[in-house]
Amino acid sequence: MRPILTALYRLSGIVAALCILSITGLVFAQVCLNLIDKVAAAMTGQAIGLTIPSYSDFTGFLLAASTFLGLAYTLREGGHIRVTLVTGLLRNKARRRVETVVIALALAMVAYATVYMGLLVAESHEYGDRTSGMISLPLWAVQLPVAVGLGVLTIALLDELICNLMGLPASYEGKGENLLNE
Repeated sequence: MRPILTALYRLSGIVAALCILSITGLVFAQVCLNLIDKVAAAMTGQAIGLTIPSYSDFTGFLLAASTFLGLAYTLREGGHIRVTLVTGLLRNKARRRVETVVIALALAMVAYATVYMGLLVAESHEYGDRTSGMISLPLWAVQLPVAVGLGVLTIALLDELICNLMGLPASYEGKGENLLNE
């Protein structure tokens, strides 16, 4: 089961990284078009008006997708910031109990958000909602990566809770090695 879960977290992280690369590509392309526009305006006295329609909307959608799709991978690789001021003062048994409660609370909150986001995606699909902007997309298609990212994070937190209850070391302690190699 571990290889399947690890593959799921990695796939989610890879898709998040591809979203970030897509944002970079879109912004770079728009900057190049703006530069061409400025040069044309300087040479001819009139700008061409080159633009990628709705590029700022697309970058926002990709940012939301990358944020949520990257959460589980980052958790399992120990990349989230943890405040250990209290747990660092506790002995092993007490620390494990506190971490179990915190993981269970996080799991409950994320599971609730996952269900709510899934319902929101279904509602947007049912009513045919669309995004605003020059290029209109089905809203459910924009919301779906957020729901998937929350779902994968729910699985990762459940995985973490089960490992914690079994007495296994926490994955979120960080490995200090290359995140793509295990």
